[in-house]
Amino acid sequence: MAEIIRIPVAKQILGKAADLALEQIGFLWNFRHELKKLKDTVSTIQAVLRDAEEKQSHNHQVKLWLEKLSDVMYDADDLSTEASSDSDRRSK
Repeated sequence: MAEIIRIPVAKQILGKAADLALEQIGFLWNFRHELKKLKDTVSTIQAVLRDAEEKQSHNHQVKLWLEKLSDVMYDADDLSTEASSDSDRRSK
């Protein structure tokens, strides 16, 4: 009789574990996708920064914009590196 009760309980536990595993896989997949998008954006910003650096000596607005964008880009790069490191540690 006790064995009859254990089977449904075991199935329920395994079902919950599978649901949790699928949820975690989905989270990691979405996180990695968002991280890749962030890295692509940072690369694009870096290219724009290189172009703007050439123009900053002739245009003070470009110089000011370049300073602000550089700060944001470095923050995004730091966040991307930190998130990537955390993701690598979790997946091991």
